[in-house]
Amino acid sequence: MEGNQSWIAEFILVGFQLSEEMELLLFIIFLLLYTFNLLANGMIFRLICLDPRLHSPMYYFLSHLAITDISYASSNLPNMMENLMIFYLAFASVECLILVVMSYDRYVAICHPLQYTVIMNWRVCTVLAIASWACGFSLALVQVSLFLRLPFCGPQKVNHFFCEIRSVLKVTCGETWINDIFLFADGVFILVGPLSLMLVSYVHILWAILKIQSKEGRKKAFSTCSSHLCVVGFYFGIAMMVYLVPESSQQEEQQKVLFLFYTFLNPLLNPLVYSLRNAQVKAAFHRVFQKQRTT
Repeated sequence: MEGNQSWIAEFILVGFQLSEEMELLLFIIFLLLYTFNLLANGMIFRLICLDPRLHSPMYYFLSHLAITDISYASSNLPNMMENLMIFYLAFASVECLILVVMSYDRYVAICHPLQYTVIMNWRVCTVLAIASWACGFSLALVQVSLFLRLPFCGPQKVNHFFCEIRSVLKVTCGETWINDIFLFADGVFILVGPLSLMLVSYVHILWAILKIQSKEGRKKAFSTCSSHLCVVGFYFGIAMMVYLVPESSQQEEQQKVLFLFYTFLNPLLNPLVYSLRNAQVKAAFHRVFQKQRTT
């Protein structure tokens, strides 16, 4: 790679090839979505902090999920991506792991209710949360370290609206097979492995729910689990379509559209699902609202 070749130190994000009017419309739409994401997830986090009745393992992990959603959406702003590639990789991994921990929490709560407080004590919850964050950032650090060793001397244009790692790898002039292997391995470890564990846990959960004698008890258990399954299905479904399906040049535009949903709509899904479908969160909101009005 010597001679008259010049090295590049920055990239041009191609984004979507749209008219100025459409770009302005999309800018307004996604600005509103991003603002709503900050407000909704911030509200969930604040409610969990302020209401003692929400100080339980389930809502402890939900608060971590809210922080991750705010951070993930913020790390994908294009003008910040030059320095924050590691963060979008890390927060995406952390969210997968937090969802796994939440499914384990539901498994213990429904399948072993009498031992729930013993198994899911605060020490265990803290260890699981710290392990999720540490594992997510460690995997991201490995990916970025492998990425930084590559030479870039080709075209500067990256066919994406942010520095998504697979899109940036396409403009390198070095060998990327090691990066591809690690990306696929990460996809299996972060997506396939956790999803398999969650499916197994939910089979046990479903079996335990069907054994509940009380109709109200079955309804409450189904409501809680269906909320989590909705988030898991949307998040893991899009992620597996993006990272585990073989690429082709015809799929690049479709993948950018999927990333729009993955980046902007998925962080909105968690507060909507867990607030609109959760009686405890709605009750906590009314208690905090009434308390604020009386003070």
